[in-house]
Amino acid sequence: EVTADIVKDEYVSPSDQAITVDQWCDMWLATQAGNRESTQRQAKSDLERIRARFGHLRLKDVRPLMVTTWGSEMKAEGLAASTVAKYRRRMAQVMNAAVENRMLSRSPVTRSTTTESDDQGEAFWYTTEQVWALYEAYGELGAAVLLGAFAGLRIGEVCGLRTSDVDWQRGIITPAVQWPALPLKTEESRKSIPVPLELIDMLNRHVRPGSTWVVTDEVGRQVGPWQIQRLHRGVRPDERARFHDLRHYFASMLIAQGASIIEVQHRMRHKKASITLDVYSHLMRDSDESTRSKVGGVIAARGVA
Repeated sequence: EVTADIVKDEYVSPSDQAITVDQWCDMWLATQAGNRESTQRQAKSDLERIRARFGHLRLKDVRPLMVTTWGSEMKAEGLAASTVAKYRRRMAQVMNAAVENRMLSRSPVTRSTTTESDDQGEAFWYTTEQVWALYEAYGELGAAVLLGAFAGLRIGEVCGLRTSDVDWQRGIITPAVQWPALPLKTEESRKSIPVPLELIDMLNRHVRPGSTWVVTDEVGRQVGPWQIQRLHRGVRPDERARFHDLRHYFASMLIAQGASIIEVQHRMRHKKASITLDVYSHLMRDSDESTRSKVGGVIAARGVA
């Protein structure tokens, strides 16, 4: 059996097989020391739930069925679908790291462990009517909806967008920081987004004179993500609908208007087109009749020989 594991590159030494989930979580956290404090805090918070359920077990004793059951238990507790999906993603990240470091032969977090909660936590597809209704319901914070739905900004970018990051004459938004004022992590995230002057005009109505920030509260203070999320939960069209899904609406709208996958990639500020395809390819499927008519049009344009 040992020889077979070596051949398959799945061998784990006896000493490493004794490592518990708790111990591995400590080791994994140590590798995150170079990340921002907020990122580290979030990781520690996520791991508390993982430790509570699996901490006493050896890594090798965690089975896919246990992960599936864990997801169902969290759903039964009343946790939001997006929260259940978040914990599962963290579990997958930690277990995949264990595999990469030869502490584990294979991860117990597999496609088969995906629960209904995970599916519901992916994307809610807003209609245009729902977006405008949401905009009206946001009131003074309506600029947040505009930036999410028509520029594809993430919630942290919305809260961190400064008036100086917007070229109000040419219609260009260049995100530079996320809430509260932290530099965006990647070069892709800092790329400029061309937007129509109609959107610029609507945003301008929400900006207070002399304000540093595009999205502010009633007294002109910078708004935090939790304030938007709290408001969103009270006015959203469906309990599955997240603020982040406005970003998906932005992509789906571009696709519906005929934008290419490369154009969508650039507007979404994805590093690779493959990321865009993974999320949105199902929106780009043509019908048989559509492709048939395209080919027929080219042949017909030649005329009869």
